[in-house]
Amino acid sequence: MKGFRNSAFYVGIIGAFSALMYYIITKGKSLEVASEMKAAPLESGHWKDFVDSMAHNLQHPLALLLAQIVTIIFVARLMGWLFRKIGQQYVVGEIIAGIMLGPSLLGMYFPDFSLHLFPKESLGNLQFLSQIGLIFFMYVIGMELNINVLRNKAHEAVVISHASIIFPFTLGVGLAYYIYDIFAPTGIDFLSFSLFIGISMSITAFPVLARIVQERNIHKTRLGAIVITCAAADDITAWCILAAVIAIVKAGSFVSSLYIIALAVIYVFLMLKLVRPFLKHISELKSSRDSLNKPVVAIFFLTLLISAYVSELIGIHALFGAFMAGAVMPESAKFRAIFIEKVED
Repeated sequence: MKGFRNSAFYVGIIGAFSALMYYIITKGKSLEVASEMKAAPLESGHWKDFVDSMAHNLQHPLALLLAQIVTIIFVARLMGWLFRKIGQQYVVGEIIAGIMLGPSLLGMYFPDFSLHLFPKESLGNLQFLSQIGLIFFMYVIGMELNINVLRNKAHEAVVISHASIIFPFTLGVGLAYYIYDIFAPTGIDFLSFSLFIGISMSITAFPVLARIVQERNIHKTRLGAIVITCAAADDITAWCILAAVIAIVKAGSFVSSLYIIALAVIYVFLMLKLVRPFLKHISELKSSRDSLNKPVVAIFFLTLLISAYVSELIGIHALFGAFMAGAVMPESAKFRAIFIEKVED
């Protein structure tokens, strides 16, 4: 009996509102002006209309972005698997996949397909999405870093990092001497050109190195911690040098870049002395899996986003800010393991 009443109510409601809509549509036809409602003649069949509609939908930004993501993931996974089979790192295959999908291969031999799949106006959205993924990846790398090793080997890491910068930087400046006449833009002096070449040769691909260390499963060892620390020191040093070079090019003076260097030092100091104790206090209050609720997780994610934003604003790249946000997370292995699970999920 109850089921019958529910069915009758459903049919009655649907019927009543359908009748009301039919009445409104019928009355509304009297509002149409004949002279303004001339139907355009149909110049194509239904199949052509369907094809045109599908072509239009394929160019929708969301559909295009999804197609790009599917293509990138498939090719990257395939190349990563192939390179793993020949004893290389997975990330090397992913880099080759990027070259294949870029103008060096796909754009050169299949320009029309490349233009439809990766139009220039869509690359900004794709880059933005990839940067978000890298921010979370560097956050996890920072959390997996052994802080005790970092604290004990900080001096060695800085020395190794700066030594690894000065050698390729010098080679880049030397290379600039031979290619200045060929590649230097008009109006750019040799000092600015040589410094740009030098810094471009000495910047470490921080996310790539972190990925290799993670694949080798040495990111929690003493060696892995030193490697990651060296890369972080190399990254922030290189970006500070780049800021100095840009200041010299724009203003002809090194002094304006000192503000960026000072802000970078203040940023690192505040992260270690202010943000880190604050997060540690929260972790002591919420140390179990059940107590790590949404408001607590939101605090840590806000720390990540603010740190990445501030570092990008200063000029040392958002990826370093994400790495620092992970590095200053509470040292409790249990807490970090629980939180890394939530980030990876």
